[in-house]
Amino acid sequence: MVFPDKATDQRRVKWITHYNSSQRILLVGEGDFSFSACLAKAFGSASNMVATSLDSEATLLWKHWTSTAHLQELEELQCLILHEVDVNDMHEHETLKNMKFDRIIFNFPHAGHDPFYKERDKELIMRHRELLEAFFKSASKMLSEGGQVHVTHRNDYPYKRWKLEKLAKKAGLVLVEMVEVIKAAYPGYHNKRGGGIKSNKKFPWTDESFTFKFSLPESSQDDDGLAMSLSSSLLSMQFN
Repeated sequence: MVFPDKATDQRRVKWITHYNSSQRILLVGEGDFSFSACLAKAFGSASNMVATSLDSEATLLWKHWTSTAHLQELEELQCLILHEVDVNDMHEHETLKNMKFDRIIFNFPHAGHDPFYKERDKELIMRHRELLEAFFKSASKMLSEGGQVHVTHRNDYPYKRWKLEKLAKKAGLVLVEMVEVIKAAYPGYHNKRGGGIKSNKKFPWTDESFTFKFSLPESSQDDDGLAMSLSSSLLSMQFN
């Protein structure tokens, strides 16, 4: 896969919140792909994006039947769509292993619902922590210079007990900032429960939802503008 060259005229770069059309963006753990579709429509193209799900395409369509229209939109806008991508070892995935990204996005990560446990139960919290720890380790190997890992997550009880910053630190990542998420900023995005139990229902969104931005230490002082500048020289690289 070859990403397009970044336009030299900065006025041609299109933005939506923290993301722009010149960044090489990897989205993981997508539910019905509505977030990916939202970014793609804002950019007018998804040729700078790779959108992935854990499930096979058949399972995805069963769990998230609303994904059909979004997948079609992404295909029309030239997004690379991959299924059966496990965040535990995505850096070893056959298609992804030689790629580097400016932004890696994991919205509302979740290790799966369990009929025997509630979100506040230690057993389920430990599963979530294990998932995030593995994700951070894998993602840290896939960042371009100045790249960031973005995790959108609730910061209220019991979700704050997942201890995102501590898990990211184990992977050598540091918190750059955390920004409140305004749902209206992402038209058409519907966050999903997943996990096999009422999968296509929305995951509860609260005012305590934030995007946590992490980077490798040498990049921790970069803001979005500088990261964009750093990525400009990388956009001509060819992906295998």
